[in-house]
Amino acid sequence: MDSQDNAGISHRKARGRPRDWDDKSAQNTIKSLDRAMEVFEFLSEAQGKTLTMLANDLSQSPATVYRILVTLEGRGLVEFDQDDQVWHIGPRAFVIGARFLRRTSLVERARPVLRSLMEETGETANLGIEQNGHVLFVSQVETTASIRAFFPPGTLSRMHASGIGKALLAEMEEHRISKLLSKAPLEGFTEFTLTDHTALLEDLRLSKARGYAIDGEERNLGMRCIAAPVFDINGEAIAGISVSGPTTRVGADQVAALSEAVVAAASRLTIAIGGAAGPSR
Repeated sequence: MDSQDNAGISHRKARGRPRDWDDKSAQNTIKSLDRAMEVFEFLSEAQGKTLTMLANDLSQSPATVYRILVTLEGRGLVEFDQDDQVWHIGPRAFVIGARFLRRTSLVERARPVLRSLMEETGETANLGIEQNGHVLFVSQVETTASIRAFFPPGTLSRMHASGIGKALLAEMEEHRISKLLSKAPLEGFTEFTLTDHTALLEDLRLSKARGYAIDGEERNLGMRCIAAPVFDINGEAIAGISVSGPTTRVGADQVAALSEAVVAAASRLTIAIGGAAGPSR
């Protein structure tokens, strides 16, 4: 290869990577952007915060945090609740996240699996992932029945009171489970919610052993959800598939048949993304 060819390669590399690409020192970071991302990431984990709470938690001045929030709000990345005077993650954040998911092909590959699962069971089929200690619902195929469960893409739910959340937790090491659950108290949504750590861990062990988890009216009274994990190429649970519906249709006597359908759907999606079940499967 002659010097002209070498020069061409160097030029092409320079177009994608500056000469100081590997230099991550302070001189090559934008401090204001870094500060804004700190606020954004913190808010994604602790939604529903007032300006004062955010400033105190982040040890930044309220004026600085406010300017950041207003800037992010202009991009739709955060939004302000006028009634409660608190800030939340905005819809644009999900749009950007969804683009990443399309890159990984998870959502795209899941759509036919979810549709098939809904048609087979007659109940709403859902796909969710773990996001900062919560379940983030990223795709759904609704049943045509008049009474249905509804978790539109972008919905966040506490993991301990979610079928998908418990299916994912069941595949984690106990120290990681404890870390995720220690971020906030185990909130009781109904009389059936597992708010005791010992009881929850026992439920997770049972879920892992049988290959699926059940949300038995733990988030909403009268609604039941059955979920199973989806694994990546490393055998790690990266998503969960579920069916959810009213207990009048998803009763105790329907669990066996529905769970078989859900586990089979999760297995099909695992294969579709080139994954492999965990070592205990």
